[in-house]
Amino acid sequence: MKKLLPVIALSLLTLLSAFVEPEKPDMVKIREEVTNPSSPYYYPKLMERYERNETIMTLADYRRLYLGYVFQEDFNPYRMSPYAGIVENLYYKSKHSTSERDSIIEKAQLSLKDDPFNLQQIDYLIYAYREKGKNNLANIWQYRLNHLLEAIVSTGTGIDREHAWYVISPQHEYFLLNRMGRIAKSFEFESPWFDHITVEPKGPKDSINYYFNSHHFLEQYRLKFPDDSDELSGPRDSDAD
Repeated sequence: MKKLLPVIALSLLTLLSAFVEPEKPDMVKIREEVTNPSSPYYYPKLMERYERNETIMTLADYRRLYLGYVFQEDFNPYRMSPYAGIVENLYYKSKHSTSERDSIIEKAQLSLKDDPFNLQQIDYLIYAYREKGKNNLANIWQYRLNHLLEAIVSTGTGIDREHAWYVISPQHEYFLLNRMGRIAKSFEFESPWFDHITVEPKGPKDSINYYFNSHHFLEQYRLKFPDDSDELSGPRDSDAD
């Protein structure tokens, strides 16, 4: 399928697997840091730096920016922007006019105001900017996307429950696997908080099992929306295609 494997993002994941030593995040510590106004990782400060497009933000910064979002008042891992579907429908057309590319940019930006770490919408935005020849803007968003993916990959290896990747949204599970060139085959929720996704094998000895730790985004969702908690043990909506 077209445009689903940007070389830059895929290369990033390849490099990370070789050079980044995974470290399980201390979410208690991260919560203390992002909610403490005197901390260098105080969340409003991190978000301000992110929005200023600072290229000196480190992996430690991005890990707290990404993972710390679950502790923010407006966090909702199942939020669906009304603009997201509009962008997706436009994106999958075979060709785009200038006005359609402008519309993708406009609606993706509006969607990201609702959900700032919607990786798929960031990807759509990068595509539209490149199609319009606005490579500087595309590069800024590509840098952001790469480092958000880096923050996820740095939390584990994904090969088993003990080394599961930490994510703040079920959508990010499928997005990451897609960027690895994997096609999701099945989903299983494993108590107490693991998402187990199997993928199509690439060979007879290929690992097909990936695990994601959904503990903290499920916990925060249940605290905010207790009436919906019974629906969270079933398959999640995926962006695997």
